[in-house]
Amino acid sequence: MKHFPIFIAVEGRRIVVSGGGEAALAKLRLLLKTEAHLNVFAAEPAQEIRDWAHKGRLTLTPRALEPGDTLCAKLFYAANEDEAEDARVAALAHADGALVNIVDNLNDSAFITPAIVDRDPVTIAIGTEGAAPVLARTIKKDLEEKLPANLGLLARIGKAFRNRMEALPFGVKRRDFWLDYYFNTDVSTNATEAQHTLETLLEKHLQSDDKKGRVDLVGAGPGDPELLTLKARNALDKADVVIYDRLVSQEILELARREATMISAGKEGFGPSVSQDEINAMITGHAINGAHVVRLKSGDPTVFGRLDEEIEACEALNIDWRIIPGITAASAAVASIGQSLTKRGRNSGIRFLTGHDTKGFADHDWRALAQKGEVAAIYMGKKSARFFQGRLLMHGADPATPVTVIENASRTDQRILSTTLSELEPALSNANLTGPALTFLGLAPRAALQAAEDINPQEVAYEPRLYT
Repeated sequence: MKHFPIFIAVEGRRIVVSGGGEAALAKLRLLLKTEAHLNVFAAEPAQEIRDWAHKGRLTLTPRALEPGDTLCAKLFYAANEDEAEDARVAALAHADGALVNIVDNLNDSAFITPAIVDRDPVTIAIGTEGAAPVLARTIKKDLEEKLPANLGLLARIGKAFRNRMEALPFGVKRRDFWLDYYFNTDVSTNATEAQHTLETLLEKHLQSDDKKGRVDLVGAGPGDPELLTLKARNALDKADVVIYDRLVSQEILELARREATMISAGKEGFGPSVSQDEINAMITGHAINGAHVVRLKSGDPTVFGRLDEEIEACEALNIDWRIIPGITAASAAVASIGQSLTKRGRNSGIRFLTGHDTKGFADHDWRALAQKGEVAAIYMGKKSARFFQGRLLMHGADPATPVTVIENASRTDQRILSTTLSELEPALSNANLTGPALTFLGLAPRAALQAAEDINPQEVAYEPRLYT
C-alpha cells in the first residue's frame, strides 16, 4: 500500500485550486461537497467557476497563483493542465506547507483524490493508486446502486442517539442494536418519530435475556482468500474475538473486523503449541463475557480440527455454537495437480489420514494401504514421511507407487513435489519444503502422468520433480 487512506478534516479550512479548465472543474465539483473555504486562482476561469463564485460558493481570484496565495491552505490542487505551470505553483504550495496534488501526476503528488460514494456522513473512498481509474469508477457505480439514498439521513439520526448507547454493554448486544436499526427497522425521517423508534428499539434490546455471546467454529479453507465461503466471510465481519490457528493465511486474517481482538492459538506438530484446554478456555471465556467468538481453523474444522472438544466445552457452559465448514486442504491440493480424489477404475474410496496424533507418529492399517490402487491424503505428514514410507514398503507396497506432496496448497507460493514411494525420502528432505504440506499416496500430477506416457520407462530412470 503506497497510499494510506485517511479522511482529512477540512471544515472551515482553506483548499486552494490553481487552474480554471476542465481539470479544475472536475476537482471543484467534488470539493464543493465539503465545508471547506475554496479559493480558485485562474487567469481564464470557466464560466461555471465564475457562476459558483457569484453565488458565494467559492472565492475566485482571476489571475495566476503567486507566492503567499496558499498560506494556511490544508490542501492544494495544481490543475492548470500545463506541466511547467503546475510544477511552478506546486513548489509555491509546498513552500507554504500545503499538501499538494498535481492532477494526472501521481509521482509528484503528496496525496490522491479517490473515487467517492457520497451518502454524507457515510463516505466510501475507492482508490487504485492511479493504476486503474476505470475500475475505481466501476466499483463506485456498483456501490451507489446498492446503498439506499437515505443511508446518510439514517446515519445522522443514529449519530444523535449514540449518547444513549451506554445503557447497552459494548460488544454483541450493542452491535446487534445498530444492525437492527439500519437493516431491520423502518425509521421515519421525522426527527421526533425517529427518536421514539430508537427508544423503543433500545428498550427491546435492554430487555433481552441473552447475556452470553456465541461461538462460530469456522473453516478458513486452505489459504486462498477467494476460497473462503460467504458464510465464513460474514462471520468474520461480525466477530468480536477471532481465535485462529497457525496455518490461517494473513490474507484471510485481514478480512476480520478491524475492531476484533485477534488471538493466535497455534499448534505445531512436535513443536510449541497452545494446549487444547487453553484454547477451550479462551473460546468459552470470551463467549461468557458476551463476545461473538470466531474460532478460525485452516481448512475444514471437521477434518483433524479437534472440533468435538471445542463443542463439548461450549455445551458444558450452555454457549450457543455453530459449525461453518470450509474447503479442506485435500480438495484444494488435488485440484492443483489436475486430479480427482476418486476415479472409476482406479479407486472407489479415499482415506484421510493424519501423520501424527497425541502419541506421536500415527499408526494405520498399513496392509490395506499398501494394496494397488489405494489413494490416501495424509495431513501433517512431512515429519512422518520416512515412517510412512518404511511401514508401507514393509507391508508390500509397490516402490513405484506415485506420491505427490503439495506445499501451501492454493496459495501464491504453492509448490508440488512429484515422486514415488521408494524415493519419498530423501526427495522430501532435499526439496526443503517449509510450509504446511499435504501428501497424496497413489496420485501423481496430471502433467507428470502425461510426460510418463511419452517416455519409455525402461529407457529413463525416474527422478523426483518439484513444480512451483
